[in-house]
Amino acid sequence: MIPKSQEIKVVNKANQETSIFPINRWIKAYKSRIFERHDCSLPQFDGNKEQRKEEMIEKKKLYELESKEEWLMPQVKKVPNDELFSHDYKWDIIKSNVKLSIQSKVIVLTSESWKRLEDIGKMYNKSLPVPYGINNWRCDLKFGSQRLVGCNPTQIKLCTEIPDNLAVNDEMLKPLMEDISIQDAIDSKKLFIVNYKILKDLPTSSGRKICAPIALFFVKHNKDLTPVAIQLHQDPSADNPVFLPTDPEYTWLLAKMWFNSADASFHQSATHLGFTHLIMESVAVATHRSLSPSHPIFRLLAPHFLYVIAINSLALKQIVSKGGWVDQAFTVGRIGMLAIIARAAPKWRLDVDGTLPADLRSRGVDDPEVLPKYYFRDDAILLYEAIRKYVTEVVDGHYDTLEKLLVDDEIQDFAEILSRSQGEGGCGIKGVHGNGKFATNAELIGALTAMIYTSSVAHAAANFSQYDEYAFPPNYPSQMRDCEPPKDKSPKSEKDILRSLPDKKMTLDVMIMSKILSDMGTKSLGNFEVDYQFDPIGSKAVESFREDLARIGKIIDGRNAERTVPYPYLHPSVVPNAISI
Repeated sequence: MIPKSQEIKVVNKANQETSIFPINRWIKAYKSRIFERHDCSLPQFDGNKEQRKEEMIEKKKLYELESKEEWLMPQVKKVPNDELFSHDYKWDIIKSNVKLSIQSKVIVLTSESWKRLEDIGKMYNKSLPVPYGINNWRCDLKFGSQRLVGCNPTQIKLCTEIPDNLAVNDEMLKPLMEDISIQDAIDSKKLFIVNYKILKDLPTSSGRKICAPIALFFVKHNKDLTPVAIQLHQDPSADNPVFLPTDPEYTWLLAKMWFNSADASFHQSATHLGFTHLIMESVAVATHRSLSPSHPIFRLLAPHFLYVIAINSLALKQIVSKGGWVDQAFTVGRIGMLAIIARAAPKWRLDVDGTLPADLRSRGVDDPEVLPKYYFRDDAILLYEAIRKYVTEVVDGHYDTLEKLLVDDEIQDFAEILSRSQGEGGCGIKGVHGNGKFATNAELIGALTAMIYTSSVAHAAANFSQYDEYAFPPNYPSQMRDCEPPKDKSPKSEKDILRSLPDKKMTLDVMIMSKILSDMGTKSLGNFEVDYQFDPIGSKAVESFREDLARIGKIIDGRNAERTVPYPYLHPSVVPNAISI
């Protein structure tokens, strides 16, 4: 458990000068320890090298990497006491769960059964408010917008060619694309794609059905992104038609729901759990194993790992456990969730998927003129650049010569363990800048920026809109109940929609969990729960970082005032420093 106050202040009564001695670790009884002012030094300049060496030996014993689930990123073998939730924070989570559960039981007793879609609206109250998605699920423009500002906004790509297994043609799509051909749409960069081939033949809990869909989206002349085709399975056949917006209303709605159920499964598995929570726990453990608490890079990173180990331990034991919430609430269940991570992990790279500008370029969506109204991109890039500037100030300030970086055995050990394979006791992260050795400041800056961005901004984008998306099941179904995806274009009805939705109890469970996950419990970016940087380089960088975040907040306020629908999830005031929920 991390104490709230972690520094000692000494005031010189003669001149009133204050010296700060950060502690930031527990001191064992009957064990003497020397602290220097600011406690921030590279290992080669530490005046107490033997003390530092002894401390790192102890930390390596506390922070051991272990693959707890087959195919998952390695985690800490045993959660150290320092990583446990504070009593106040843990109590807030428990209290929220109990409070919402009690209120939900009242709703169960007073609400009608699912006879009409409108009945779902009776589930909401002051604690479980009406989610944004309730007004969106029928609208094609909102369905397109989900790819840009929903909780899974990093999957859409520029379509440069039609996959061979997607059975579309000009006759089908021209009327939906302002009368231009597919090739013209590709050449003019107006056609976009989301392809979930990764979900093909996915094993799931209880053998539930999951699609592996492909969808095409078109940017209209008014800059709106709209869906023009959905194929629910990878292999074209008579039982796997391409659904179009011109199909019967409820048939098209069902196709969109099945697509979104697949999207939700990937979101919760890879985008959220795998590539924020788990990947950052690996990085956090590597940080503790490699870097002394006195290292300036440890002090830079530490606020962004607050509670990530604790929340992951809780999640895997309670939420992703056998028979837990994921098994019950998601089509793929625990088995499918782990399989998705296992399939996605070998392709994930820190220097591409974890580095926002490179990710945007790789998907062909970096140009606002090509893909307008991509508010996630527009706001996230501001925060990414602010983080990069902050990291650069710290790194260049401490490594003002290349030799200082190259002879820093702690930072080089950090680089090596990040890239080392899991089988050899490392994190096994691909694409770590420098590939096992930080040979330049730029490589270290790139890696650290990606880590802080992923721990804060990327997690916020994937996490804090969950209630708005998931809490009205037709909008973003976590589960399509025991039924088959549509195999033809025959007209469907509202009853078909209702039959596919989770039952009332499961709807409530999803509402409660997504509400808890969507509530921010820790301080906002740059406003740290525990201060670590007191040295002149670090404190000046923190001050500049906070000024940049305040400026960005005003920019986003101005943008949201002009947007048809505001995008609140990446305002600096609501982006936490770390993955703490």
